[in-house]
Amino acid sequence: MKRILIIEDAPAIRMALEDDFKFEGYQVDSAATGTEGLEKAMDLDLDIILLDLMLPGLNGLDICKELRRRDIGTPIIMLTAKSQQFDKVLGLELGADDYVTKPFSPFELHARVKALLRRSEIRNHQNAAATIRLGPFELDPLKYLFTKNNEPVQLTTIEFALMKLLMQHAGHVLKRDDILNSIWGEEVYVTPRTVDTHIANLRKKIEGDPGQSHWITGIRGVGYKFNSDESSPNPDQT
Repeated sequence: MKRILIIEDAPAIRMALEDDFKFEGYQVDSAATGTEGLEKAMDLDLDIILLDLMLPGLNGLDICKELRRRDIGTPIIMLTAKSQQFDKVLGLELGADDYVTKPFSPFELHARVKALLRRSEIRNHQNAAATIRLGPFELDPLKYLFTKNNEPVQLTTIEFALMKLLMQHAGHVLKRDDILNSIWGEEVYVTPRTVDTHIANLRKKIEGDPGQSHWITGIRGVGYKFNSDESSPNPDQT
């Protein structure tokens, strides 16, 4: 039985979601405030989280950011009544996996949840693979560990998946759209800016000098490449 946490302050919406997902066979937990939701998200063994954006106390973005900072990789669907694209993109950049804009139909939400759970299961299966070693880096999917010169580097779940994808295709340019579809899936709307933001964060963590872009280079108008050797980037790379 899949276990879902619903973090929503509106009683009518929260209770309706609880009833819907219980009827669908889920084990349901819920919280009405951001603080309570964060505590349950950290303490419970969950399969997925439905997270309202506007909450008393901590808001949804704060909760999402804190969970990812603590390397809690539970899939998150943001529930937002806002129509501004900025909020949606920011939520995905902070580690949310999908979003649904209110008002939404139960059918749409259940479909998004099922799709995200499928992607999560596929990703977990793919992560059960051999350790990747390139240059000073080692990525162990089974231990969920990434190191540089044998020193652990703390990555978020999205950064870990992105680093794995880049290392698996070392020496080859990955288009932004291919990265988006591989990491977030085709059903989720994210922009190339999301990829650029996560690449920038990765560079800060793995480059000796992030400004040099030695290990991860960008190909203008195309995408990114992980350099498998110690050759310097070409002049047209950034």
